[in-house]
Amino acid sequence: MMIHPHWNWQQTDWPTFRFERGKLDAMESQFLLQSGVFSGCIRHISEGDREQITVDLISEEALNTSEIEGEILNRDSLQSSIRRNFGLATDNRKIAPAEQGIAQMMVALYREFDAPMCDSLLFRWHESLMTGRRDLANLGGYRTSPNPMQVVSGPLHDPKIHFEAPPSAAIQAEMVRFMQWFKRTSPGGEAPLPILTRAGIAHLYFVSIHPFEDGNGRIGRAISEKAISEGLGHAPLIALSLCINRGRKTYYEMLERSNKGTEITAWLVYFAQTVLGAQAHSQDLVEFLIKKTKFYDRLRGQLNERQDKVIARMMREGPGGFKGGLSAENYIRLTGTSRATATRDLQDLVQKQALLRTGTLKGTRYHLPIRVAPQP
Repeated sequence: MMIHPHWNWQQTDWPTFRFERGKLDAMESQFLLQSGVFSGCIRHISEGDREQITVDLISEEALNTSEIEGEILNRDSLQSSIRRNFGLATDNRKIAPAEQGIAQMMVALYREFDAPMCDSLLFRWHESLMTGRRDLANLGGYRTSPNPMQVVSGPLHDPKIHFEAPPSAAIQAEMVRFMQWFKRTSPGGEAPLPILTRAGIAHLYFVSIHPFEDGNGRIGRAISEKAISEGLGHAPLIALSLCINRGRKTYYEMLERSNKGTEITAWLVYFAQTVLGAQAHSQDLVEFLIKKTKFYDRLRGQLNERQDKVIARMMREGPGGFKGGLSAENYIRLTGTSRATATRDLQDLVQKQALLRTGTLKGTRYHLPIRVAPQP
């Protein structure tokens, strides 16, 4: 009796993915247009701010790609490790293996985005990502276990199988075919694909093969970013994993919906929308930095030490600002000053238009006068 194929890699047309190009054209155009706007904006910020936004966005990406897999990293250690990998000034803190490893991989992805896709590149990424792990049989190599590689949830006695990947014996051949596809569809390849389309297919294709014992999701997202970088000709600094993590449930649902066949229009539309959201987030950060520079230029020499400390703390929250705004109690706690001094400082900041006041009495809150227009 013939068993009906259940997964995409068991279909007769695998790995030929089918999709409706017309549903992606407008998003592809929007992405290219916004990439030009972003490149123009980033030229208006100082070198120091450019360094900071690069570190911020790469660390945001590393934190979120790990969190999607349930691994919570330390933000400060991660930023410190990323700065070290870039050769930038930082503190001398001791950094845990997980933060060290992903920082190394993300900086390599940023710096060497145009390196040819090959086994050794992926093995280096995997080794970095799995730094400190002692439980893997294949560190920096494809899986070899004869046991099925399954994505499951639920209790041990009644697990739900969301996906079963190709057997280990097929991995080498599948990866050779994947590498050939990646090269053929690149900007200089025989059959180039639009940027978002290629990045979306690359992610789904790679995680469907699931070639490693662990880390497939994180490496799959890195491959998407590599595809985007190759398409643009530079590392784009977009927080893709941040946007995926915000809608993590949808991400897993879309992967599960798309792993049973080779018609993937819905997956590519979802993925393109997610990339555009990530691009808008980066644009917001750059606009915020430009406005922050103008803010400090206008108020240079006018703030006392306490005011300066609080404003700097608020600025660190980025475009979203303090959730719910700054209260007088926040100000007292941050500066260790008296209520009377806090009241005077805050009134002075409002008068200088360094803060905007909303609400009354105990509901009074203060906000930075920096507004970033929401992206379309």
